[in-house]
Amino acid sequence: FLVNSQEMETAIRLKLDLVILLIRDDAFGMIKWKQGGMGLPAFGLDFGNPDFVKYAESYGARGYRGVNQEQLAEVLEHCLDTPGVHLIELPIDYAENESVLTEELKRKTCLLG
Repeated sequence: FLVNSQEMETAIRLKLDLVILLIRDDAFGMIKWKQGGMGLPAFGLDFGNPDFVKYAESYGARGYRGVNQEQLAEVLEHCLDTPGVHLIELPIDYAENESVLTEELKRKTCLLG
C-alpha cells in the first residue's frame, strides 16, 4: 500500500469518490506463511506500519479501523454512499491458511482424481 498511497492526495484533489480496502498484517504475511510451509525460517518479514487511519486523515480522507467481518458490509455501504475518499483498515490473520489452502484443497483435489 505504501508504494502508491500518495494517490490518495490525487483522489482528494480531484474530488473523486474512492474506497480503499487496506488488508493489514504488519508483515509480508503470505510470503511468511509460504516459507513456513517449506520449512524455511522467517527473516525480515515482520515490520511496523504507520497509523493508516491517521495517514488517510492527514490527506483529508476518512479512515476506519477495527472493522470486523460482521461490520464490513455496513461500513463499506456507508463509504460507497458518502462522497470522498475513504480508507478501511482490515486486519488479516493467516492462521486458517494451512487448513483451508493446504489440507482442504488437497482433500478436494483428491476427490477429483
